[in-house]
Amino acid sequence: MERHLDEELEHLNQELLKMGAYAEEAIYKSVEALKSRDKAMAQGVIDGDSRIDQLELTIDEKCIDLIARYQPMAKDLRFITTGIKINAELERIADIAVDIAQRTLEIVDKPLLKPLVNIPRLATIAQKMIKMAIDSFVNGDSELARKVLLSDSEVDNLRNVIQKALVEDYMVKDSSTAPRAVQLLLIARFLERICDHTTNIAEDVVYMVRAEVVRHHPEKLK
Repeated sequence: MERHLDEELEHLNQELLKMGAYAEEAIYKSVEALKSRDKAMAQGVIDGDSRIDQLELTIDEKCIDLIARYQPMAKDLRFITTGIKINAELERIADIAVDIAQRTLEIVDKPLLKPLVNIPRLATIAQKMIKMAIDSFVNGDSELARKVLLSDSEVDNLRNVIQKALVEDYMVKDSSTAPRAVQLLLIARFLERICDHTTNIAEDVVYMVRAEVVRHHPEKLK
């Protein structure tokens, strides 16, 4: 029985890796659509969300089935319950990528206020954090999860830079830029929220591996 459980846990690993890859792809395409003014790509992110929703349901059902059939204890139980939480976080991340794609469609036909530099940079950080968080789960690597958590301050700082530039350099100086600036502000905020969900994953991994609660306790990361 134990061997069969190990095989099924490995399959769960692979499904969560797939979910993480889908989420990363959705983020990349939503921001790439903004950069390249590509309506079809943005719409593709929106249309592809049903695939992610279906995989979330499949993974949830798998986790519940494993608990019911094997009644796992200790480490295996923490692994499965953490998988359920991570699955939900990844689905929320994919939903936010859809929000970015929708905001992109709102402004894709209008001239850009400025060359896009920091928003793509923020998206790259978000994708990297997701990959690190999922890898930390799959490999049971709490140190890698901690690196994800320590990346959060970089995200906040970059979001603040984007916000300051859009408000002070555009909205304040020329109110006609406000509709476009607001959409970019929302996209930056969405990317920050993606990173927040990713830190939730990392916090769950630290607990799974070390049975240590770091959520709401930043001093434990030092």
